[in-house]
Amino acid sequence: MDMDFTPDELAFQAEVRSFLKAHLSDRLIEGAKRTPGVFVEPDIGLEWQRILHDKGWLAIHWPVEDGGTGWTPVQRYIFEKECALAGAPALAVLGLKLVGPVICRFGTPEQKERFLPRILSAEDYWCQGYSEPGSGSDLASLKTRAVLEGDTYRINGSKIWTTHAHYANWMFCLVRTDPDVSAQRGITFLLVPMDQPGVTVTPIVTMAGDHEVNQVFLDDAKSHVGNRIGEEGQGWTIAKFLLENERGGSCFAPKLIADIDQLALTAAKVPSGTNGALIHDTEISRKLASLRLRARAFEISELRILAEIAKGRPPGPQTSLVKLFSANLRQELDTLAMDIHGLAGLQLPAERPLYGNEAPEPVGSIEAQMAAGRYLNSRAWTIFGGSDEVQKNIIAKTVLGL
Repeated sequence: MDMDFTPDELAFQAEVRSFLKAHLSDRLIEGAKRTPGVFVEPDIGLEWQRILHDKGWLAIHWPVEDGGTGWTPVQRYIFEKECALAGAPALAVLGLKLVGPVICRFGTPEQKERFLPRILSAEDYWCQGYSEPGSGSDLASLKTRAVLEGDTYRINGSKIWTTHAHYANWMFCLVRTDPDVSAQRGITFLLVPMDQPGVTVTPIVTMAGDHEVNQVFLDDAKSHVGNRIGEEGQGWTIAKFLLENERGGSCFAPKLIADIDQLALTAAKVPSGTNGALIHDTEISRKLASLRLRARAFEISELRILAEIAKGRPPGPQTSLVKLFSANLRQELDTLAMDIHGLAGLQLPAERPLYGNEAPEPVGSIEAQMAAGRYLNSRAWTIFGGSDEVQKNIIAKTVLGL
């Protein structure tokens, strides 16, 4: 694999850098920097989304015919890396990266016309109804039931760990439409409007004090048959397609590398108490070097996967490798940040958001104020999108053939 960018790719990189310099405001950078959770608040994320939408640089994972950018995998990598280096906020992936590609792949022309433009414009905000109490890693055991009555599904059950359900007006949902067949065959992929009497959203506040996830109760909730993606019983196939996009297709290494470099700068400023700055502490410098080397090696793995995608191959089960390595590197990075910040890293303000005029003053530094929240929230990295154990089973079975 040729690791050098072509002249056209270098020109694209320069264009992205110029655009970010002109349109990525200090307010957006500061908001992203001061977000301890996995997801940025909609006021930051959606503002950035609208800027990219105006430029035509938003749907980087969609086919051109459905509004995608038409970028090569290398261009997508360049764009994501430059955004990470510039400190751009994360986008609302639930619509853009998860349900959007599903609608592009499996939706009818009418569904594409109805939903895709509103995802891009941020008129619709999506949440994901997959996990249930008792059905997380064993997703095929889900029990939420949908019964077709005329042209409308009546839905009963509950979903849990539903990110940003308190903001969403739509949920893409896995439901059981046939309880008499095998677990996977009885599942259907359904789009459910959130603004209706049968939907109740109950907040779940994380250990870090962030309200990102919720439990959603569906009590005789309704959804028109025209909101079903694919056929009844096709939900498991669609779910696997979506999860491959969730675990891969984007690059996690650039953000990890940018955060490692930032942590090294922090270690160069934090006093050790014995020998200048902490960066001179042998154990700290060793851990930083180890993280940086593994993140660079991980970046090469991601580029190899992108090279395969560029040849027309789907993301496939190798995305489980991406999910497994990125999640564990993220946790190690956030653990090391706690070590570096010491006592100042133990602060955990209850206020949210931690940016803007009413944000609490940090003890020591902004980085120290973020450390505990990020450490606690990153515990979820090895769980959401499929736990480490699930990823290892997928790798063993489908990649290694064990």
